[in-house]
Amino acid sequence: MKPSEKKALKIAACKVRMGIVEGVYHAKSGHPGGSLSAAEIFTYLYFREMNVDPRDPKKNDRDRFVLSKGHTCPGLYAALALKGYFPQEELKKLRHTGALLQGHPDMKTIPGIDMSTGSLGQGISAACGMAVAGKMDHSQYRVYCLLGDGEIDEGQVWEASMFAAHHNLDNLCLIIDNNGLQIDGPVEEVAGPGPIDEKFKSFGFDVQTIDGHDFDAIEAAFDHAKTVKGKPCAVVVKTVKGKGVSFMENQVGWHGKAPNDEQYQTAMQELNAVLAGLEAE
Repeated sequence: MKPSEKKALKIAACKVRMGIVEGVYHAKSGHPGGSLSAAEIFTYLYFREMNVDPRDPKKNDRDRFVLSKGHTCPGLYAALALKGYFPQEELKKLRHTGALLQGHPDMKTIPGIDMSTGSLGQGISAACGMAVAGKMDHSQYRVYCLLGDGEIDEGQVWEASMFAAHHNLDNLCLIIDNNGLQIDGPVEEVAGPGPIDEKFKSFGFDVQTIDGHDFDAIEAAFDHAKTVKGKPCAVVVKTVKGKGVSFMENQVGWHGKAPNDEQYQTAMQELNAVLAGLEAE
């Protein structure tokens, strides 16, 4: 990746984080922690990896994305707004009555949303269905599905994983956001799904584990995934929950609450400083 390309991605990821904070603050509710941890993933997918076009959100040959951990939609919405699917101002209306953007993705009303999600564990099943449809239609699109490490406590995740491997869905790429925290506390203390990589390997996946905040590592992982034939892929991304906002990082309490006025100002000041530094490079 060229330095200029990486710089552009870092700037976009910072803007995605700003959009997350903006949205959750104005909503006075929402899920900033797991949205912030996945900012680089959202950014890379929409600004480098996926074949998508905001001018034609439903084009037949587009790559599909399913946010299985649907509560982290502030991150997805921020990326979609930055990409041009809808105006940035919509982020400030998050969760407001009658607004376009609600607390979980809605494929019927929001441009760029391929699947309505929210009930944890179900998004991966929908992604499998999309991948099977692509195989049946001899289409070239790929399906990407982002899950949370706490979400994979759900049994449906593993039923879908068996299905994906059985049907050789090499057009499916799972991304597991391994930030180590879920609503009730550390993931390993709540149910202990680890070792995540070995579990997916045992279910028939090609598995990689990377730093989910490193664009070079993300690029290498997705490039490798496109070369895998005959089996689905899983990329376990090691991340920091609340990444980019100092007082939210690795703090389980920021799984699902909004910043107050002072916290909002602090967060935006930090992110604006990062943005200014990146733009000055």
